[in-house]
Amino acid sequence: IPFNIIDTALSSLKNSHSFIDSGMDIATKTALDLVESFNDEEDVNSMEKVMLEFAAMDRDLNNYIRAFEETVNQVKREKTEIIPDLEKLVQEKLTAIESKNSDSDLKSNEKYMYFMDQLQEMKKQFRHVSDDDNETIEQIDEDIAVTRSQMNFICPITQMEMRRPVRNKVCGHTYEEEAIVEIIQSRKQKKKKVRCPKMGCSHDDVKRSDLVPDEALKRVIDSQNK
Repeated sequence: IPFNIIDTALSSLKNSHSFIDSGMDIATKTALDLVESFNDEEDVNSMEKVMLEFAAMDRDLNNYIRAFEETVNQVKREKTEIIPDLEKLVQEKLTAIESKNSDSDLKSNEKYMYFMDQLQEMKKQFRHVSDDDNETIEQIDEDIAVTRSQMNFICPITQMEMRRPVRNKVCGHTYEEEAIVEIIQSRKQKKKKVRCPKMGCSHDDVKRSDLVPDEALKRVIDSQNK
């Protein structure tokens, strides 16, 4: 069996993930745009359905790749002289894998979880902005509200307003991307862990892989600055 051809085909198949990822990124940005523009809730919720469809595509692709790889590895191990029916073997393996599928698989997709998290933050932040616009409050209360809001914009490392905020998936705190990455790289060279720089946080092992862009917070900061 020309396994090099099979490996090339598998490699091309894995590259399809990039198209799914791009679609999910676009859907996330579109949903945040809708919230920022105070669009209908129904329009915003429709983007969640799109994300679940992408998550299903991602799961199906992963299942097929897994079934194909396991089948090929099995054939390689057995070194049989008779060429097996690969298509049939893959389909049998795929059926077994898909029998364990559940709806929870889709909602545990990393990009879907990021989408829901950012959407929730965006709704919360822009609901506050809308409330502030529509309500008349005394100047002293307004100053306090603005000060509290701006506190969330300040990086605990640089003590300056964040331009590219990233959030730690583990503890939920946000930092300026460049600042936290620089600390992680510096400590990594010394083979030391990084404690979350947010005062009072007990998380003592901040990893670069735990950081995700906080698009919702960035949009609120940009909106306030306008």
